[in-house]
Formats: sequence, C-alpha cells, structure tokens
Amino acid sequence: MLKEGDRAPDFTLKDEKSRSVSMGDFKGKKVVVYFYPKDDTPGCTTEACGFRDIYDEILDKGAVVVGISADDEASHEKFKTKYDLPFYLLADPERKAIDAFGVWGEKTTAGKSYEGVLRSTFVIGADGTIIKAWPSVKPADHAQEVLAVL
Repeated sequence: MLKEGDRAPDFTLKDEKSRSVSMGDFKGKKVVVYFYPKDDTPGCTTEACGFRDIYDEILDKGAVVVGISADDEASHEKFKTKYDLPFYLLADPERKAIDAFGVWGEKTTAGKSYEGVLRSTFVIGADGTIIKAWPSVKPADHAQEVLAVL
C-alpha cells in the first residue's frame, strides 16, 4: 500500500456517466481518493454520506473527493443518485487504481477470509505527493478526519 511521501499514481477510470476521469484532471488541487468495498452497503454508505455532508467545506479547502470501488458505472450511478453524492465515483473493475495504490488484500468478515478492496483513503497534495494515508478506515467519523488534514 502506498504511504505518505509516495507519488500518487496516475490513472484513468470511468465515472457513473462513462466519462473518463484522470488524476491529471486535478493538477494543482488537493485530491481525496478514498477506496471502498461496495456501493450501497452500510459502511460504504456511511462513509460516502460523511463526505457528502461536508463536501462544501472540502471544496473550500481547495480539494476534491474521488471515491473508487470495483463496482461498475451503473452501480455507481444508482448509488450516487440514491444518496445525492456530489463527488466523483469511479469504476475500477479491472483494479487499475486499486492495484496501483495497493489497496487489494485479504479481509475477514464473520470469520471468513476473502480478497477485496481494503477501505483506505489518501490525501494527495497539489504536487501529486501523498500527504496523508489511512490504510484502515472506520467509516463513521472518517470524513471529519480528512477535513482536519485538509
């Protein structure tokens, strides 16, 4: 998994409307890239709505939010519409960004081990360097933690 001080990898993924979005689109801005396991599940909804609820404050800090999961564009569109999410949701079913950031790994739920997206967040500075990394995120208060760093 990437860490603070590492250069954020460039990637191009599709958003919920099948538009290409690249890290290069945000040159000169801070970017909050958060990886989450699955659209419209309890923890992922809590995390997304946390970012939604303070999104104007994040914009005021000169940053944008990009959520990435392995879900497809249609799933993202439903999730974004259902919860009125104002930020980018990018589809990564081929795990381009997921693997580049090193956020795919073993997880355990209810005693079962499996591979999946590790809930994690990176704040990337305007110069493309990771200034803060959370390798393991608790969804409830995470948006406020990110805002404090910004």
